Amino acid sequence: MIDMIQQFASCCRAAGLRISTSEILDCFRHLQLIDISDEMQFKTTLRTNFIKNYREQGKFDQLYHLFFHELRTDIEIARSTPLGSLVKDVLENLNQNPTDNPSKSILDFLSGDPIGFLEEIRSIQSEGNEPMQGPIKGPRSNLGSLARRLKIMLQIYAVQESIMNFLAENKSKVSWETNKNLKTYFSQRLDRARRYLHEDPPAYPDNSSHVTSYEKYLTQLGERNFASLTPKEVDEMRIVIAHWVRKLKDTIGLRYSRNNRGIIDVKQTLRDTMKYYGVPLKISYRKRPKRKGKIVTLCDVSGSVWSAARFMLNMLYSLQECFAKVRSFVFVAEMDEVTRIFENNDINEAIDKALKEANISYNADTDYGSAFRNFKRSYMDALNKKTTLIIIGDGRSNYTNPEEDIFDEMREKCRRVVWLNPEPKVFWYTGDSEMRTYEVYCHQIRVCGNLNQLMDFINDLVL
Repeated sequence: MIDMIQQFASCCRAAGLRISTSEILDCFRHLQLIDISDEMQFKTTLRTNFIKNYREQGKFDQLYHLFFHELRTDIEIARSTPLGSLVKDVLENLNQNPTDNPSKSILDFLSGDPIGFLEEIRSIQSEGNEPMQGPIKGPRSNLGSLARRLKIMLQIYAVQESIMNFLAENKSKVSWETNKNLKTYFSQRLDRARRYLHEDPPAYPDNSSHVTSYEKYLTQLGERNFASLTPKEVDEMRIVIAHWVRKLKDTIGLRYSRNNRGIIDVKQTLRDTMKYYGVPLKISYRKRPKRKGKIVTLCDVSGSVWSAARFMLNMLYSLQECFAKVRSFVFVAEMDEVTRIFENNDINEAIDKALKEANISYNADTDYGSAFRNFKRSYMDALNKKTTLIIIGDGRSNYTNPEEDIFDEMREKCRRVVWLNPEPKVFWYTGDSEMRTYEVYCHQIRVCGNLNQLMDFINDLVL
């Protein structure tokens, strides 16, 4: 069994599969754990250890069938039947006669050793895939590989002719039926070599094109306005956000681990020198604490604005360990804090509750001035010089008093004020919009009407 697996691994290598010695050893160990008389288990174990991706699966299956079904049958015939000794005599005679030996690799293939033949096939396939070099660059012509295939085909015919000539010259030494069986045996094996020369490995589905198209779809989905998303697309957005949040957290971790050691910790360095007889071989650094800001969000949950607010809240609370504190408020005309809802519920459930069960009138007319008065009266202590105040809304206040003086007070208490408006900028200064009034008090105003714009903002906020 060990020799057979090693021979199969050599065939796979000759055909271009990359198989390491450790993978062969792993395969031996895994075969001890299964019933090797069950071909499905046996083949699956070999495939698991010997192939790296879907693109190699077709070639593996082709090689497996060739080695364990076609060539193994030949070897069994050669070892256990009277015909086998005659086959061996024919091949030995052709090997010993240089003039009648056009290709040793083909004769080895007929004797059950396909390695040389597989290497020639791989060389032809590799030549056809390489780009042209030199002054004329571009895809390589397949004329070279076709010429080499033709050469091998002619060698196969030459081997067949040599075998038939040998059998004709020695037909008196064997019976008519044995001579016929020998012709059939060699014809079938040479047909197999021709088939392997011309056939490409069966194609297995490659997920790369599907992944590319799905990523393209997600990019297009990220450009869709929040207000126009279907329930199915909202669920897909949540999956995208969860994946993106994990990647962002990894990026944040790397940011603090690379080139951010802080100053030398002299005391710890001196303590470490005791291990090395007073030589400071190891320099210790004081870990620089992560700078964590405080976030306060005021979310307009009226009309189409609430759809942008829900995704913003989803991201902020998914990344809340990146901030010292996240406090959230929702408003239409009145304002209510929903921080406790997020602390006591799963994030998606909390968002649904915050946008439906807060202590405000969701059917009231939007009034930013009233909301700011409410905030000043009840929540002004939430702001300090470490706070980034994020307002999510379209700034449309139904021609009521915008209370810009209160908004100015809020700005003075904060480190930074950012306004995210889900409306396109062309509509900011039309109708009952107060964006022209509020923008002078903001450090930054951004359009935030789709997921891509929102992720760009979160990247800037966190990194």
